[in-house]
Amino acid sequence: MSISLRQVRYFIATAEAGKVSTAASALGVSQSAVTEAIKVLERETGSRLFRRFSNGVALTPEGNQFLLHARNVTAAVQDALRAPRQVRVDLTGKVSVAMTYTVAGYFMPAPLARFRRSFPGIEIELHEMDRREIEARLVEGTMDLAVILTSNLHNDAEIETETLIQSKRRLWLPTNHPLAHTGRVTLADVAPEPYIMLLIDEAEQTAISYWHKRGFSPNVVFRTSSVEAVRSMVATGAGVAILSDMVYRPWSLEGDRIEARLIDDDVPSMNVGLAWKRGAKLDPCAKALRDFCHITYNSAGAMTV
Repeated sequence: MSISLRQVRYFIATAEAGKVSTAASALGVSQSAVTEAIKVLERETGSRLFRRFSNGVALTPEGNQFLLHARNVTAAVQDALRAPRQVRVDLTGKVSVAMTYTVAGYFMPAPLARFRRSFPGIEIELHEMDRREIEARLVEGTMDLAVILTSNLHNDAEIETETLIQSKRRLWLPTNHPLAHTGRVTLADVAPEPYIMLLIDEAEQTAISYWHKRGFSPNVVFRTSSVEAVRSMVATGAGVAILSDMVYRPWSLEGDRIEARLIDDDVPSMNVGLAWKRGAKLDPCAKALRDFCHITYNSAGAMTV
């Protein structure tokens, strides 16, 4: 199999940008180089990874599955490059880390595993809380660090943050939905559709905010705190949803497929990052975790997911 890391990088950039031209510009290469890389990957995998539209591309279910593995590949390469110089057995201690539900389930496991390999002497105490409690605990000094949705932060006067990833929000649809096969989708197109509203991590407040900015409201038929419930209801045709790529998976628990389409409106990304008390002097263990995340995710600006 003749697949290169460069081709994988080009594929990831295209999946994140939704356009070959945008990906090529960000990578500093020609559009033809990106197009050829994708063709090679599709030939080697035997699967169509993208659907092509006049205004861009969208991942197929097979493409979404390949994207999960592609990100694991690039993360493993980064780990291999850092490993000889970053394993620190001399640094020992504890660091308390708070996180919200979404972060705990869909973001933290992978970076925590990599951090523990690099700093085996540091014990991480994990605590799941809602955003308001996390902010209070950081300010009062009973929590060292937090990994939260930085786009939802309220107390920016006393809390400092660093965004690590920017996860695009896309429209989730069943595979046979008419909007899954059109070239352009707007909130006006989605407004009449039955909508499944996720409630965790202030998702409803965020959604209502960007809907109202465009002069529309979602036709909510069901509210739930379960991402899996949203997935299953969308996959079986009970409604649609707009959620971030970080929680996306192209199948439900029952094995039904879900499509994800870019919205051609100003739908904000879901930003995830570190938070700590502004002006606080972090102890060596907390500083090690903060610096590790910065190097891993943010050396060239917040990553897009």
